Amino acid sequence: MCGRYAVTTDPALLATELDAIDETADVRERLDVPGYNVAPTTQVVALVARHARDRPDAPADRRLRAMRWGLVPSWQKTLAGPPLFNARAESAGEKPAFRTALKTKRCLIPMDGWFEWQVRAGVGGGRGRKQPYFMTPEDGSHLLVAGLWSVWHDPGADGAGHPPVLSCTVLTTDSVGPLREIHDRMPLVLPGDELDAWLDPDRPADPRLLAPPSADLVRRIELRPVADLVSNVRNDGPELLTRIDDPGDAEQLTLL
Repeated sequence: MCGRYAVTTDPALLATELDAIDETADVRERLDVPGYNVAPTTQVVALVARHARDRPDAPADRRLRAMRWGLVPSWQKTLAGPPLFNARAESAGEKPAFRTALKTKRCLIPMDGWFEWQVRAGVGGGRGRKQPYFMTPEDGSHLLVAGLWSVWHDPGADGAGHPPVLSCTVLTTDSVGPLREIHDRMPLVLPGDELDAWLDPDRPADPRLLAPPSADLVRRIELRPVADLVSNVRNDGPELLTRIDDPGDAEQLTLL
């Protein structure tokens, strides 16, 4: 699963890097950016491809949008309910909450990296503590993770003053290579040459895009042990991304 991640680049710069129209300006103050400990239900940035309303026959444009992390299906009656912040790539097409989005509303979620916790064996083989790791590209670049998104309208609202809620979920897949030593699931990271095919709103997703990433892509990801600070969602700062030389020293950096 993926329940925490980091994204520290200003959305305007992200939009430039991703050759996208920045549609986040009006809600910038509500975005969790820079976010060193992004958690479900917060406002995050997601990349989509959509046609302009006045040019429906023109190619779809890349657009960077603000969304709630935790997909709300369009048919849901209220916003209440468990946040659907992850969806399994291999079964999303079979789930009522995700199958429509998989057809026409696919997105990419930019990340510096994501966090996962490795369960360490305790004394006598019992369950021990959890050691957090930050999975991030060795070269400092961004990860672009496959996701799904939705538009929800309040069925009890008259429309005026009630904008729709955009929301998204992160697709997960079986972990590859060394990542299996940390957790059996990982976000579905896509390579650069597959981004446009994934975002294309006019074609269904190619099944091969839902397969786990290649071993070559995963080899470029650093498995960085970090302090247990990230386990508390209230902690948020660059120190959460600092490598610790000895995972056994993690408790020394924990905030009380």
